[in-house]
Amino acid sequence: MTPMNRRNFVAAAAGAAAAAVALSPETASALGNGPHARSATDEGDLDFGDRDDFKDTDRGFVAALSPGVIKNAKGQVVWDADAYRFLKGDAPETASKSLWRQSQLVSKQGLYKVADRIYQVRGLDLSNMTLVEGDTGVIVIDPLISAETASAALKLYRTHRGDKKVTGLIYTHPHVDHFGGCRGVLPGDATSVPILAPEGFMEHAVSENVYAGTAMQRRSGYMYGAQLPKSAAGQIGCGLGQTVSLGSIGLIPPTKDITRTGQTETLDGVRFEFQMTPGTEAAAEMNFLLPELRAVCMAENATHTMHNIITLRGAQVRDARQWAHYLNESVTLFDGKADVAFASHHWPTWGGGVIVELLEQQRDLYAYMHDQTLRMINAGMTGREIAEEMELPPALAEVWANRGYYGSLSHNVKGIYQRYMGWFDGNPAHLWEHPPVAEAKRYVKALGGRAATIAKARGFARDGDLRFAVTLLNHVVFADPKSRTAKHELAKIYTKLGQASENAVWRNFYLTGAQELREGVKESPTSVVSADMLMALDVDQLIDSVAIRIEGPKAWDLKLRMDWSLPELGGKIWHLTLRHGVLTYRSDEKPDPDAGVTLTMTKPQLLAMLGGKGLGDIDVKGDVSLLAKLLAVVGKPDPDFPIVTP
Repeated sequence: MTPMNRRNFVAAAAGAAAAAVALSPETASALGNGPHARSATDEGDLDFGDRDDFKDTDRGFVAALSPGVIKNAKGQVVWDADAYRFLKGDAPETASKSLWRQSQLVSKQGLYKVADRIYQVRGLDLSNMTLVEGDTGVIVIDPLISAETASAALKLYRTHRGDKKVTGLIYTHPHVDHFGGCRGVLPGDATSVPILAPEGFMEHAVSENVYAGTAMQRRSGYMYGAQLPKSAAGQIGCGLGQTVSLGSIGLIPPTKDITRTGQTETLDGVRFEFQMTPGTEAAAEMNFLLPELRAVCMAENATHTMHNIITLRGAQVRDARQWAHYLNESVTLFDGKADVAFASHHWPTWGGGVIVELLEQQRDLYAYMHDQTLRMINAGMTGREIAEEMELPPALAEVWANRGYYGSLSHNVKGIYQRYMGWFDGNPAHLWEHPPVAEAKRYVKALGGRAATIAKARGFARDGDLRFAVTLLNHVVFADPKSRTAKHELAKIYTKLGQASENAVWRNFYLTGAQELREGVKESPTSVVSADMLMALDVDQLIDSVAIRIEGPKAWDLKLRMDWSLPELGGKIWHLTLRHGVLTYRSDEKPDPDAGVTLTMTKPQLLAMLGGKGLGDIDVKGDVSLLAKLLAVVGKPDPDFPIVTP
C-alpha cells in the first residue's frame, strides 16, 4: 500500500467499458488505452467461469467477525466490513465486471487457516494480519493500519485458537498498513517482545510522509474513495483491499534489523529465512521463508493485482527493474521449499508449481513494462505516447493477478518514464506552459467563451470522446469555477469514466472528483499524525519538517542563529541558521558562540514546542524573541486543498 494512509487517471478501457457498462461502440472506442492490462485479452474476453480464486479465498475459513463493524473508544466506526454486503451477484451497469469480481474476493472477511500453525485475518482493514503459532505464543506479521482493527483481529484469532500471548512482531515493510496497528497487538510495554523489520524501516516509515505528507494524505482520500458512499454506484474497493481504516496509528520501533538475504532468525521456536527486496514495492522490504512450515511470505511484492510503480496519491517512483529482479531471485530461493505463499494483501496461493507460476507471471509483468517503456523511450516516444501504445502480451494480461485493479498499465508506464526522463518530454512547447488557471482562461477565450466551450464539450461527449470532453470542461471550471453548468457537465462525465474503469483507484479518483464538483471539498476524515509517529522522527527530521514549511518570502530579510540542545541524546547540540529564507542546521557537542538563543530541552519538550504548546519547562538562555520570529514564518499546510477546482 501506500505509506501512511495510504497512499491518477484518464479513462476506462475500451473493452472493459463496453463489457461492463454497455457504453455505445463510439464511446467505448473513444476511451482508448485506459486503466487496465490492455492487450488482445480485454475484460470481455476474460474467463469469468474460472472460480479458482473464489475457492482459494474461502479455503481454510474458520469464522467471520460478526457484526463486521469495529469502533474506537468513543464509539466511532473505524471499520465497516458489512458496508460491502452489496457486492453480491452479477456486476451492475455502474461497475466494471472485472473490478466487481475483484471486490467480491477482497471483501471476504474473517479468520482463515493458511497452513499448519499459520492463520490470517483478512478483510478487517486494507491489509492482512498473519499469525504464526510458536512454542509459547503467537508471532504477528503486519498488524494492519489501526490499533482498533488489529485488536479486533487478534481477538478473533484468540476466540478460536486460544488466548495466546504475542511473542514476536514482524513488519514486512514501512507502509502504514503494515505497522500502524502495532498498539493493538502490543498495547503495553513492548520492550520484551522481539520486533523485526528490514534495514531502513524507521527512516522510511516516518520520512516519506513528513515532507509531502499533507498532499499525499489529501490525494489518498481520492485514491481510496474515503468520502464516497459504499455502493454499486460509488466506492466498491481499491483493488488491493476495500479501503483504509480510520483508527489510531502507532509505531513501535523494531528491536532488530534484517540486513541481508539469507539471514536467519528464530522467534518463539519458529525459524525465519529472509530475502531482502529494497526498492521494490517499498524502499525497505523483505520476504521470508518458514522452512519447517513450508510456507513463504511475499510481503507486498507478489499479490493478486498489478501493483503501483507510481502511486496516484504521490510517492517516489519505484524501480520496476529491481522488482522483477527480486521476484526472479524469489523463484530461485523458494522453489520446492514452500507449499503455500501468502502476502500482506489478498488470499494465499497453494501448490509449489502454482506459486512459482504466480511469481514468474508477476516478474514478467514488471519486467515487460520496464523494458518496453525503455525501448519506446529510446525510439523517441514520450510517456503519454508510450502509455497509449503499450500493450501486454495476452499470456500476461489474461492472468487475473496481473489485471490493473490497483496499479494500471497507463500510469505505471508514465511512472517508469518519469523515473528515467523526469517531467519534461523534450518538446520546447511544454517547457514553459501557463499554470492551470491562466492556461484555462486562454483556452476558453480562444474557443469563444464559456458557453461555446461547454457546447463543444457536449458535442465531443455525444460523439463518445469523453476524454477530450473532460479536457474542455476542466478548462471551463478552472477559468470560471463559479460555473455550475460546467461543474455539472464535468461531474457527469467523471462519473461515467469512473464507473467504467477496471482500475479501482481510477474509479475512486473520478467519482471523488465528481462528488467534490457537486458538493464541494469535505474535511479529510483521516490523519497520519500520532504521538508514536512524532516520537519516531529524529531531530534532523523534525528540523527538516520545519524547514519545508518556512514561508520563504516572509523570511527573506530575517537572519538568526540558535542552538537546540538535547542532553538526553548524547549531549548533541543542533545549530540552526535562518538566512535568505532558508533554515539550515548542523550538529555536534559544542555550543555555537554566535547563537542568539539556546534552548535546552528533552525531545518531548521539543515536540510540544513545535506543536504550539509553548516553552513549558524548556531552559532558555538568550533572546527568546528569536524563536518567536522563526515560528512566525513557519506556515501551516492545508489538508483539504482543492483538486478538481482551482
